[in-house]
Amino acid sequence: IPAGVTEGSRIRVKGEGQRAAEAGDLYLRVHLQPHPRFAAKGRDLYTPLPVLDDQAALGDEVKVETLTGAQLQLRVPPGSQAGKVFRLKGKGLPALRDGVPGDLYATLEIRIPELITPPLQSLYEEIRKARTS
Repeated sequence: IPAGVTEGSRIRVKGEGQRAAEAGDLYLRVHLQPHPRFAAKGRDLYTPLPVLDDQAALGDEVKVETLTGAQLQLRVPPGSQAGKVFRLKGKGLPALRDGVPGDLYATLEIRIPELITPPLQSLYEEIRKARTS
């Protein structure tokens, strides 16, 4: 199956169809299996980008994994909110005919630590005080 096929694409395999005086062609219809981390819409890929609350508030360099497993550096600016979408141009699915690959869109998900240690709780309380004063 060639790289760049999309859901519903039809692939022709010449000479592998119905046997007759002259062999016909075999046509295959492509159905994509869901990926655990990426969703595809055309050539574009969509993935969540989980970051910790301090990374979103203060900004940070984070890694985004592509479909091929490559790790790309992405700068999350200070004050980033959940749902912010980052576009990584040309990092989506490859193109079948025109050579222009899709884009990878990473949607920011802000994670709060599940275990709040005493020092962390103290910091959160200081943040609360600073916000209300």
